[in-house]
Amino acid sequence: MADRAKVVAVVVAAGVGAAVLAAACVFLAIWMYRRRASVVARTRTRSLESSTATLRANGSTASLDSSVSVSVVSESVADWGHSPLPPGKRVAFWGWRGATNARDQPLSVSGIPKYHYKDLQKATNNFTTILGQGSFGPVYKAVMATGEVVAVKVLASDSTQGEREFQTEVILLSRLHHRNLVNLVGYCVEKGQHILMYEYMSNGNLATLLYGDNKRSLSWQERLQIAHDVSHGIEYLHEGGCPACYSPRPKVC
Repeated sequence: MADRAKVVAVVVAAGVGAAVLAAACVFLAIWMYRRRASVVARTRTRSLESSTATLRANGSTASLDSSVSVSVVSESVADWGHSPLPPGKRVAFWGWRGATNARDQPLSVSGIPKYHYKDLQKATNNFTTILGQGSFGPVYKAVMATGEVVAVKVLASDSTQGEREFQTEVILLSRLHHRNLVNLVGYCVEKGQHILMYEYMSNGNLATLLYGDNKRSLSWQERLQIAHDVSHGIEYLHEGGCPACYSPRPKVC
C-alpha cells in the first residue's frame, strides 16, 4: 500500500512539474515575442523619426497631399491570355531608370529625374494619349525620346498645393520601394502643372481585368493571388513605408 502511495505521489509530482515547466515555457515564449515586437517597434520609430527629421531639415513636413495616389500592382497576371507569372516576376513594365542626358534631365533632391513640360507634351502627343481619368487627374501614355514608355499623371489643376509641397511629396513617393507598388520614375513642375511619371503597366488596371471585355476571365487562383499581392502592397504602405503613408488612397493596377 505504501509503495502504491509513493508511485501516486511520484506521478502527481511529475505531472505538476511538467505543468509548471510547460507554463514557464509559454511565459518565456510570450515574453520573448513581446520583447522582440518592442525592439522592432522602437527601431521602426527611430527610422520614421529619422525620415521626418530629414524632411523637416529641408523645410517641409512629412505628409502626402490628397491629390496624390499610390498604385498597387499584382504580380500574378502576366497577360490576359497567358498563365500566371512564376514567383518573383511582376506584371510587364518598362525598365528605364534614368535620363540619357543629365543636363537635360536634372536630378532633384530626391534623386528622381525632373523633366521639362515640353518634353512630356511631345511624348504624349500634346496630352492626347489618355489612359484613364481618376479623381486625381488624367493619366496619359507617354513615349519618351529614348523609346521607353511611361505613365504620366497630371494632377488636378484645382489643387491648392504649392511647388514646395509638391517637391516634398516627390521626396516621399521616391522612398516607396516594394514589389507590389508602381515606382515613381520622374516628375515635372512647370507652367503651373504638377506631373508625376510612373512605370507603365501594359496590362491596364484591375477593373479592366475583372470587368473588361477580355477573352477569358480570371481564375479563382489568379484572383486570390491578386488579393494577396495587393494586401502586401497596402501593408507596406501602412507599416513599412515613410511616415506620410498612414492614410493613402491606393489604386490597384
